[in-house]
Amino acid sequence: MTIAKNTVCLWFDKDAEEAATFYASVFPDSRVEAVHCAPDDYPSGKKGDVLTVQFTVAGIPCIGLNGGPVFKPDEAFSFQIATDDQQETDRYWNAIVSNGGSESDCGWCKDRWGVSWQITPRTLTEAMMAGGEEARRAFAAMMSMRKIDVAAIDAARRG
Repeated sequence: MTIAKNTVCLWFDKDAEEAATFYASVFPDSRVEAVHCAPDDYPSGKKGDVLTVQFTVAGIPCIGLNGGPVFKPDEAFSFQIATDDQQETDRYWNAIVSNGGSESDCGWCKDRWGVSWQITPRTLTEAMMAGGEEARRAFAAMMSMRKIDVAAIDAARRG
């Protein structure tokens, strides 16, 4: 197994393996690569407990660390998943929210472990990159949404 030069490390209380398995079941190009158990007791666990999980989410190498309840994830870090249409947007959004997660505004949601996700249709990103009035209209439409409505963004882009 090759060790990546840069890996996203996500801190979990004790559910890193469950979270990694969930992510692998939802997103393409995602998988659990390895589960490593603690070689000895540690502050929030015992020898033999799952300590780290190596996994990939949408092509991004990650490690889940079962470090205990001290540190919680927050919105300062999120995964942004680009989607091609409403069906794909709905699939990812609904998978996260219906598995104990929660909705937020402007295409953001949190999974049940507190990790933030931006489920972002490419049409919204393209509108923002276009700038000017097209970006302003798409941005205004997005600001009233929770899950992004692709048809509404497309309509806003057209004016």
